[in-house]
Amino acid sequence: MRKRKPKKRILNPDPVFNDTLVTQFVNNLMWAGKKSTSFRIFYDAMEIVKEKSEEGNPHDVWKTAINNVMPQIEVRSRRVGGSTFQIPTEIRANRKMSIGMKWMIKYARARSGKGMAEKLAAEILAASKGEGASVKKKEDVHRMAEANRAFAHYKA
Repeated sequence: MRKRKPKKRILNPDPVFNDTLVTQFVNNLMWAGKKSTSFRIFYDAMEIVKEKSEEGNPHDVWKTAINNVMPQIEVRSRRVGGSTFQIPTEIRANRKMSIGMKWMIKYARARSGKGMAEKLAAEILAASKGEGASVKKKEDVHRMAEANRAFAHYKA
């Protein structure tokens, strides 16, 4: 790298759950700089989760869902002698978290339903039970890494 590493930005915790991870999730959920709208969608989704889940605290359900979606390893392309190999590599902790959040939001948007809050709540509930499209994506990535384990010795 030619330049110095950029400073890590510090996120403020959200007003309801007092958690910086919620703020990070809302920042990923946000479109066109509309943060208050994103917060409203997230908190409405948490209310729906609270109604539909047996567990009392929706924040715990959300954390369980994120943990179920976070990938542990991923495959990276590396060119070795004219052919490209998919090499399984472990992921840093903050990257795991952001990938999990992005997948959850992506597959919530792709769901059918009325309103983003309902879609997000449905994806959170499914992911907390180990189901849903975002958990399937994680399993596919892990399966791909397992299939390419033979190329692990090509790590850079």
